[in-house]
This record gives sequence, structure tokens and C-alpha cells, in this order.
Amino acid sequence: MLGGARSGKSAYAERLVNTDEAGLYLATAEIRDDEMAERVRLHRGRRDRTWTTVEEPLNLAQALKEHSSPRRPVLVECLTIWLSNLMEAQRNIGSETGVLVETLSLLQGPVVFVSNEVGQGIIPDNRLARDFVDASGRLNQSIAMIADRVIFINAGLPTVLKEVRA
Repeated sequence: MLGGARSGKSAYAERLVNTDEAGLYLATAEIRDDEMAERVRLHRGRRDRTWTTVEEPLNLAQALKEHSSPRRPVLVECLTIWLSNLMEAQRNIGSETGVLVETLSLLQGPVVFVSNEVGQGIIPDNRLARDFVDASGRLNQSIAMIADRVIFINAGLPTVLKEVRA
């Protein structure tokens, strides 16, 4: 699930994953200030009690291995925040992305990723922001390459970019 900020991608992803079975919400954000606490509160408020939330800001591949199940879809919210966490922790982005991609081929249950599309605006004026945009684009491409379905959300409306039919 790709889209810009406030495009409706998270709510759409939650509806996509919402099944009769309990879903797992794998959160990558850390609450560090009041504004982020409010964002998290709003996200939690949209989900019913059947959802289980696991917070994992860095070790996403390991968390997916631990919590993936054929009977329970996993919603990862979001790859963009995970990427910023990795950059802040000075982790190797290419290596971490590679581990994540390898892990996805081992999982038995469905996974839905939410990620921001940040490369459609102007080129940022500072090195850190340019590095982030570049890394985000590469990460989104890596996941989209192996995904069965890629959906772009704009103004709450879905556009299917890729769909592999079995």
C-alpha cells in the first residue's frame, strides 16, 4: 500500500486486512512526543479489539518470522517509519532491506505493508533528506518487486499498480 501522507492508505490497508480472524498490527513507530502519541491513538481507535498490536521499530524481519501465521494476516505500519528508524540507528539499509525481502519468501501468512511514496515531490535541499528519499524509493521497489499486489492510494482512492493472479 503506497501513498502520500494523509492519502488514506492506512485505513484502506486496515479494511483490506480486516477478516473474521484476528489481524496482527506490526507497528514500527515509537511514541516520542505528544503529536506521535495522538497519531497512534487515532490509528488504534479505528481498529476493533480483534487486532493484536506488536511494536517493533527496528527488527522487522525477525518480528515477521515470530508472528506470521497462515491464519492471521499481518499489517506492517509502516515501512517509511521503519526506514527512518534504521537511518537514525545507523543500520545498513541495503542489508536490512535484503533480510526483509528474504524473510518474506519464508512466511506462510499474508502481509500487507503500508509505505509512503516520498519521491514524487521536489528534490530535497539537504543530503539527509535526499538519502532518505533515495532509500525509500529503493525499499518500496524491492517490496513491490516481490509483492503479489501493489496498490497506490490517492485521496482515499485505490489504484492497482500490480496484481499477480494465481
